[in-house]
Amino acid sequence: MLNKPENPQLTPIEPEVLTQIVGRVLRISDITLGDDRRAHYLVRYRGQLYGEADQAYDQLAANLRPYDITPLFRPTADEVQERKNSAIAPTRSSSQNDPHTILLLRGVIRPQPSNAWINLLLFLLTLVSMIFTGALFAYDGPPLNSREALISGVLSSLGPGLAFATSLLAILLAHEFGHYLAARYHKTAVTLPYFLPFPFSAFGTMGAFIRLKEPPRNKRILLDIGIAGPLAGLVVAIPVLLLGLALSQISPIEMNPGEGFTLEGNSLIYLASKYVVFGQLLPAPASYDGLNPVLYWIRYFFTGQPLPLGGLDVMIHPVAWAGWAGLLVTALNLIPAGQLDGGHVLYVLTGKRARLLWPVVLAALIGLGFVWNGWWLWAGIIFFLGRVYAEPLDGITTLDPGRRLVALLGIVVFILVFTPVPLITILGG
Repeated sequence: MLNKPENPQLTPIEPEVLTQIVGRVLRISDITLGDDRRAHYLVRYRGQLYGEADQAYDQLAANLRPYDITPLFRPTADEVQERKNSAIAPTRSSSQNDPHTILLLRGVIRPQPSNAWINLLLFLLTLVSMIFTGALFAYDGPPLNSREALISGVLSSLGPGLAFATSLLAILLAHEFGHYLAARYHKTAVTLPYFLPFPFSAFGTMGAFIRLKEPPRNKRILLDIGIAGPLAGLVVAIPVLLLGLALSQISPIEMNPGEGFTLEGNSLIYLASKYVVFGQLLPAPASYDGLNPVLYWIRYFFTGQPLPLGGLDVMIHPVAWAGWAGLLVTALNLIPAGQLDGGHVLYVLTGKRARLLWPVVLAALIGLGFVWNGWWLWAGIIFFLGRVYAEPLDGITTLDPGRRLVALLGIVVFILVFTPVPLITILGG
C-alpha cells in the first residue's frame, strides 16, 4: 500500500509540473486528470515512450519520488480493457496510436524495517520440529505408546533425525535465499525467510516464505525473483535425493496383518533418480498381469493404482525423504496460479491472460483430489488466493529472449517435479 505524502507542502501539485516531468520520458498525446469518484490516479498520460521502458520507469520514478508520487506504466490496450471491465468508459481507445499509458498515483512505498529476531526464532523452532520428525521417521522399534517411550525413541534416532533436518533445511534455505538474493540484487525490499514449524507432520514444517515489501518494478525482475527460489532449491534437492537414495535399500513390499504403511508418490525426476541409483523403475510390481508396462506405469503414475504389493520398492533413508520433500515443495510452489512462484512465471509469459487459466488449474486440482484428497485443500487455497497475480509497477517492459527461455524452463521443471499422487496410503486388514 502506498504511504501518505511526507511533504504536505508539495500538494496540491500543479499539473503543469507533472506534465513537464513526464514529458521527459513520454511523447504525450493525451492527458486526463483523475476523478476521485471513478479513478484512483492523479493524472493519466498516453503516448509513446522514448527509449526502453525499464530505463524510462526508473528515471521517472526517481524524479517523482520527491513529490510523493508513484508512476505506473501500462500498455494502453490493457488499461482500456480494465476500464471497460470496471464499467468506466475510457475517454479514448487509441491503443495503436498511443500504445503507452502512465498513471500517477499519490504516495510512495517506503518499506519498514523487519524484526530479524522473529525470523531466527521461527528458524530454530522449525529446526527442532524437523529433527523430531526425522527421528520419528527413522525410528524402528516397539510402538511409542507413552511419553517416556516417545522421548526414548526420538533420542535413539537423533542422528538420522538430524540428517533429515539438515538436508531439508538446506533445500528450503536455498529456495528462500534464492528469492531473497534475487530481490536484493534488483534493489527490491524483501524480508528474511519466515520458517513455519509444524511438529507431528510428515516433514516437521509447513515450509517457509519471504515477503516482498514493495512490488517488483517490471516483469523481468518479477521473473528473476520468482524463479530463483525453485531453481536454487532444485539444485540442492537433486544431490540430496541421490545421496539419500544411495543410502537406501530395496526390499519387498509386504504388509503384516493389522498394519499399514505409506508409499511416497512419483514425479518424473524421482522416477529417474531411482533408476539412476538402482537401475530399475520403482516400485516394481510383482507382475504386470499381462498389461503393457508403459500403460501400467502411466496408470500408476497418475492414480497410484494398482497397489504394488509383493513387488519391490526403495525403503528410503531420511536424507532421501528430505530430497523427495524438496521436490514436492518445488512442485507446489510452481503451481501456475496467483502469488505462487508458478503464478509469477505464468504472469510474465501471458500477462493478464494468466487469469483465464485459473479455472483450468482449479479444475485440475479438484480432479486430482479424487486420487489424493490433499489436492482439495490446495484447490481451496487456489480458489480463494489464486486469482490475484503480482503485477509489477512497470507493465510495459517485456521479457528479453533469455528470460523467456528461463520462464519456459520453469514450466518444464514443474512438469518434471509434479507428483500427481504424493502419498499412497495402504491400510492393513
